[in-house]
Amino acid sequence: MTAMPGGCACGRVRFEADVESDEAYLCHCRMCQRASGNVSLAMLGIAQAKVRWDGEPDWYDSSPIAHRPFCSVCGTTLGFAYRDSDKMDLTVAAFDEPSRFRPVHHFGAENIHESWINTSDLPRIRTDEHKSLVKRWVDATGEFPG
Repeated sequence: MTAMPGGCACGRVRFEADVESDEAYLCHCRMCQRASGNVSLAMLGIAQAKVRWDGEPDWYDSSPIAHRPFCSVCGTTLGFAYRDSDKMDLTVAAFDEPSRFRPVHHFGAENIHESWINTSDLPRIRTDEHKSLVKRWVDATGEFPG
């Protein structure tokens, strides 16, 4: 078991989770798509007792059976929980080091947008190679956050 930190984009909500497995999944259900504004949401299932919040998240009542932790300041989606369960899901990208996790299945497969599943043949553009983006950062802060 590894204690792994994470949190929202602005840092108001932080957590530490005792992670036992690197097995995560991609959720394609319409609720996750709408909650994240994306075609899928990478999630890690975990017992709620293994998550310690530093800065309590806000909770959105996304349906009669579930709610979702998020940060009301920056809008970061942090997870999902059924109201009657001792388990929850945390968004993989909310972890400080998300590269540990790997997807092992798809959920909500009836809503998969197939054209977004295998994108490995698309051109790859690094942020530090995008000159106008780098210039914006340097002009605003004096450096590129890389």
